[in-house]
Amino acid sequence: MSRTVPCSWLPAPDSQLLAPCSPPTIPYSLFPITYLIHFCVKNRSVLPDTVQLGLAVTTNMTISEFSIPFKYKTWRSSPIKWVFGHALNHWAIFLVAALGAIGNAALAGVPAIEFGNVFENLTSGMPAHEVFLRSAAIIATTQTLRGLMQFSRNFGFEVVAQMIERDIREEFYISLLGKSMTFHSLQSIGDLMARATNDIREVNYIFSPGINMVFGSINFLFIPLTIGASIHPALLLTPIIFIVAYFISIWHYLRILKPVTTEVRSTFGTMNSRLTEDIDGIETVKAAAQEETEIELFRKNTIAYRDATIKQGDIEARFLPLLLLALAMGFGLLHSLILARQGLIEFGSVLTYFSALSMLGFPTNTSIRSYSMISSGLAGARRLLQIMNTENNLDENNDGHEAEIHGDIEFKNVSFAYDEGSPTLKNLSFKVKAGQTVAIVGQTGSGKTSLIRLINRTYDPTLGQVLVDNVDLRDWKLDSLRSQISIIEQDIFLFSKTVADNIAFGKPEADEDEIHIAAEKAQAANFISELKDGYETVIGERGATISGGQRQRLALARAFLTDPRILILDDSTSAIDSQTEDEIQRAIITASAGRTTFIITHRLSQIRWADLIIVMRKGQISDIGTHDKLMETSPAYQAIFSEV
Repeated sequence: MSRTVPCSWLPAPDSQLLAPCSPPTIPYSLFPITYLIHFCVKNRSVLPDTVQLGLAVTTNMTISEFSIPFKYKTWRSSPIKWVFGHALNHWAIFLVAALGAIGNAALAGVPAIEFGNVFENLTSGMPAHEVFLRSAAIIATTQTLRGLMQFSRNFGFEVVAQMIERDIREEFYISLLGKSMTFHSLQSIGDLMARATNDIREVNYIFSPGINMVFGSINFLFIPLTIGASIHPALLLTPIIFIVAYFISIWHYLRILKPVTTEVRSTFGTMNSRLTEDIDGIETVKAAAQEETEIELFRKNTIAYRDATIKQGDIEARFLPLLLLALAMGFGLLHSLILARQGLIEFGSVLTYFSALSMLGFPTNTSIRSYSMISSGLAGARRLLQIMNTENNLDENNDGHEAEIHGDIEFKNVSFAYDEGSPTLKNLSFKVKAGQTVAIVGQTGSGKTSLIRLINRTYDPTLGQVLVDNVDLRDWKLDSLRSQISIIEQDIFLFSKTVADNIAFGKPEADEDEIHIAAEKAQAANFISELKDGYETVIGERGATISGGQRQRLALARAFLTDPRILILDDSTSAIDSQTEDEIQRAIITASAGRTTFIITHRLSQIRWADLIIVMRKGQISDIGTHDKLMETSPAYQAIFSEV
């Protein structure tokens, strides 16, 4: 089943282009990224394989092809190119906003000209009512039109800013989902969330009010030039000197502001990262009575963020163009008065010229905040690109092998390391026939979970090959492979949705009868019926409102419903009480019939009936065989069995 989702773009394997899907009908760029995550989760049936991996359970659903023509190109080589690459896609609205800014600035000079005309006409003896009526009509007409121009400028830049924020949110989100688990295991969730929310919002501010104010105000720099030249060429001196000095000071301002705004964004990410860790581990903090210690650590992070922000404020407070403006106003007035005293210009022109010079105050005053916002936005864009440009070391192989999995699995001299340190798995070799059940046992840290993570290509082996149906996993099309594998984690992830929605998460089109049958197979039907609203009961985030055993039975029901060809149980029944263990055991036996099943467990009842038992020790296979054989020949297995 394939549906259109608002996750519009997926990075092409060898390109920085983006492929589109149909745009969303809701302008969710105005909402936090959590809305986008929720929407994508809800429509998971078409998400790419990497999306499914991020949602904890990979199941056998149909995944739509992302072979849609690219929507538009972005350049990720620098923050400026990347941001304005997005802006170019909305060039029509940007053009309307730019024309509004130019028109607004041009009409802003009319009152200055009319003030001078009024003064000249009154001093020449013209009737006052004629002078005022004429000038008032001109000013009223032009300033009304100017108001429309200003509206189109503000509205246009705001629309562009929101559209670009929407686009960047989608691009960044899909980029995150396209990263391998090796990448995610090294990233701080809090820092990623700071980038995905606050840094993207800072990019929004580049355009509104940043560029809105810069582009709108910079046109005011040319009004004194135009009016001054029309009065007397000598009056060009002051505005020309000011404009040159203004741009030099702005260049210097941005140069010293860049590292500071980068520090502000970085310290904010660190502060947010610590906050996320403390909230996620609040139970551990309270159990160890470390509240005061964590408060002190968080206080240090907030102080670092405060100091960086104050440093930015200090630079903004010493904004040199404010001094240049005062000098320009004083020198310009003096210069025009000297010319008037010499009879080269009229005194009314002095008023017109000084009014024109006063318009330099708009670009000068707005520059303090607008350029700071642009610098902060570019710092945020730089942090986003650091993540997006990180190489994804897992090739999705979109043109790879596609077929229904039979279930034969072979490891050939497989070694694996999470980083450049010592390998976690060393030279593993074994074969599993289709339909067999394999129990993987060993002490904590022996490499059991790492082994099963290679089966669905959460990671790729450092050395050797993992084969499914005699095809190297790297030769499989990734979504074809993962869509036929279901993993039930030790740490079950459930969503804040109804019980029925959680069971049908991997098969959203399942009807009520299918959901009920899956629940019965997982021995979950009885406790579900005791809930307040039965299958329509909304459980808390991560299943916080139900017990651990109940969460795991819902996860089992989810797996039963999707009917995978390969089933992996990562100690998934550890929290099930002894009263229902036999019933759950029979359910697992039923579920594993006809499919290849891997079980990481310490429960004797599950180890006994496995067709093959792999004993892991320090990342290597210590022994392999059936239960009876290992009990006779393997001291390591006997030791594990006696401890269990």
